[in-house]
Amino acid sequence: MSILSNFIKLFFRHAEKKEMPYRQQELNLNQVYTRQELMELPVDRSLARNLEHIINILGHNVDFVKKDFVLGLEEPIKAAICYMDGLINSEILGSDIMRPLLEANAREKSGQKLLKLLTQGGLIAKAEIQKGENFQTIVSHVLVGEVVLFIDGFARAFIISCKGYNGRGIPEPIQENAIRGPREAFVELLSVNISLIRKRLVTPNLVVENYQIGRISATNVSVLYLKGLVSEDLVAEVRQRLNRIDIDAVLESGYLEHFLKDSPYSPFPLVIATERPDKVAADLLEGRVAILTDNTPFALVVPGQFFSLIQSSEDYYTEFYFATFVRWIRLFSFFLALTLPSLYIAVTNFHQEMIPTTLFISIAANRQGVPFPAVIEALIMEILFEALREASIRLPTTLAQTISIVGALVIGQAAVQANIVSPAMIIVVATTGIATFTIPQYNLGQSVRLLRFPLMLASAFLGLFGLMTGLLAILLHLCSLRSFGVPYLSPLSPFNWQSFKDTLIVAPHWTRRNRPTEMVQRNVNRMSKNLKPGPNKG
Repeated sequence: MSILSNFIKLFFRHAEKKEMPYRQQELNLNQVYTRQELMELPVDRSLARNLEHIINILGHNVDFVKKDFVLGLEEPIKAAICYMDGLINSEILGSDIMRPLLEANAREKSGQKLLKLLTQGGLIAKAEIQKGENFQTIVSHVLVGEVVLFIDGFARAFIISCKGYNGRGIPEPIQENAIRGPREAFVELLSVNISLIRKRLVTPNLVVENYQIGRISATNVSVLYLKGLVSEDLVAEVRQRLNRIDIDAVLESGYLEHFLKDSPYSPFPLVIATERPDKVAADLLEGRVAILTDNTPFALVVPGQFFSLIQSSEDYYTEFYFATFVRWIRLFSFFLALTLPSLYIAVTNFHQEMIPTTLFISIAANRQGVPFPAVIEALIMEILFEALREASIRLPTTLAQTISIVGALVIGQAAVQANIVSPAMIIVVATTGIATFTIPQYNLGQSVRLLRFPLMLASAFLGLFGLMTGLLAILLHLCSLRSFGVPYLSPLSPFNWQSFKDTLIVAPHWTRRNRPTEMVQRNVNRMSKNLKPGPNKG
């Protein structure tokens, strides 16, 4: 066996030396292969012609590898394998592909018998094998880490699974932390992400549909839903919107999100983006559709509703009364983050009579010597706070903590002592920032941060009337939004009592017997009746 292993190593070394001339060919920048052209280019019976085609297509890449060998000692048949170095698992290539071929060469002398064994699937039994009839199929598999085997006189290529991506292990969630709950998050490998969902939903009714989007990237995108729960119209709409996407590349799920929104100019997120598999599984059980994209650790869930964006997975793992309390904290923080600076500007500039006398005197005394009006003061501090937040995100972790402390303490204290801003404004801006951090969905927090500035300007010109006008405009916009046909503010508008049990309140599990009817029209019941816990009456 050691002699055979050494022979395989020498074979690989010799084959790699032979390939250097192919890698040094001059690159013709005008030669571009389209998907249609590759589909119309069939696999030929001539090995030399097939190798010429694939070398013309991929041979200019330094990581392209071609290895020649023969099948059989008597009546030998020429063969070759092609793959992209770095995308395959070299151990699988050596042990499950090349070793059986070379061992068969030692046993069987006839190349025709070896070819018959190979076509019947009895020669390379451990690896998954398919057959490719055109170069579009072949090239697309080579570029995702599979090995292609060409045999002289055989008008098909063998595509052998041999993927060996370097991916990271399953991490803990970063953006959606939870004290109680699973500690697993999605990674950049699509197959791993699908397995994380299947581990939680062990049912044959979980359907996974695959798409390839991107003219150049050909990114794999999977659509997941539960058959028997999801609306057929929703699945058809998701398919239609994905099929109409025609762009060069999809590098992250955010690319798809821009094409899936019902209202592309709305500042509010109409699609849920999450890194937690347990949240995706819970959404699938409610009749939603999940969209997983290769090379990104974030999944998209549709339809997205406003109240689903303020929910956290931990709400369903803790006691319902505490979850309701936290839900109200988030709602209050949402309105606080949206309106607090504007409210401060309106009251101090136009409606001083609304402030208690003692508090007004304290605010007026602290503003003595401040050269800017309240609106300019607020704009300066809010922009500095946003710049500080952006710096803490972009810098390395160790430096980000230092920047946050320096910005919050040193700059803030120095600005107060220099009479550039008042202490009350520092409190308002800090409270607003803390309130923004309580919003579970980062995209919704971005919307609040953006809408805060026009509300501040409206309050600076029209006082509370301007603030209420801005809030009314936002409310009307929210009422007009739809996400895949579902009203954005449902189940509050239109009102649905069964679904309302999971919006402003978090009812006990045993009372939420029905699924959201705005998405599920059949199989509405999710549990049996009379499941309220209590002592055994017997």
